[in-house]
Amino acid sequence: MLHRLTLAAALALSVPAHLLAQDAPAEAPAASAEAIAVEGPVTLDTVLARVGETEITMGHVIAAQIEAPEPYNQMPLAQIAAPLLQQLVQQEELRQQFEGEMAKATGLLMDNTERKLIATDAMLQHLNEVISDERIQAEYDAMYPADAEGPTEYNASHILVETEEEAKALIEQLEGGEDFAKLARDKSTGPSGPNGGQLGWFTPDKMVAPFSAALVEMEAGDISAPVQTQFGWHVIKLNETRERKPALEEVREQIVAELQQSESTAYLDELAANSDASMADMGSIDLSQQSVMPLYQELQE
Repeated sequence: MLHRLTLAAALALSVPAHLLAQDAPAEAPAASAEAIAVEGPVTLDTVLARVGETEITMGHVIAAQIEAPEPYNQMPLAQIAAPLLQQLVQQEELRQQFEGEMAKATGLLMDNTERKLIATDAMLQHLNEVISDERIQAEYDAMYPADAEGPTEYNASHILVETEEEAKALIEQLEGGEDFAKLARDKSTGPSGPNGGQLGWFTPDKMVAPFSAALVEMEAGDISAPVQTQFGWHVIKLNETRERKPALEEVREQIVAELQQSESTAYLDELAANSDASMADMGSIDLSQQSVMPLYQELQE
């Protein structure tokens, strides 16, 4: 008598076998008795396969890619669509052969998956309602008032070397009139060396702490004492500073993320406050390995 597949083994079947080797070429589905002609622009409802009366669409294929593990969910659709379609056809063929009672684990997984997906849709629906363009603009205006100065930005150059002695020698050369950009091109081990050590405009939080701490104490035109970071020893030149309020589009993603976080928390708190849900005290239940192992075993049967 064959043993029933474990839950883990059954779930492994969701990944097409020919995709398990990352370098394997995408394979086309086996030829069917009747090919489906696809004409015109492809939409989510475009039918790509039929198994009996069941249709499998482009939407099903794209959804399958979205939930596929890495790296398959990052591949171009043109590379992975054919094997995914074959997987969906095979799954439908197997589904239509199924008779009898659904495994307990299958029903519970379907319950949890449906709950999670619909809950996600519900949260996205709420966020789309409360986070409008007007709300984003208002948040931006509150963060950056029209009469307020923006964060200080720094334009600096640096020369990176391996030892403090090398850094001190460079400072002596600079004090003697040597050109900073030329020394950077000749001596710096950092990626900015070929560009004369130029780092462009940035805010201090974009640099490692010792570098930023030295920079904010400098005046335009200053050359720093040797500064040590995990990358080596730096000689820094502060070229100039400016106060600049970022444009909305530069910080829009940050504002949206913060609104999503705050609004998600507030919405969940609101639902909890008005909920009729009741829950067991999990701390009062025996969840020891000895107690719950038979439940895991039952779920696998």
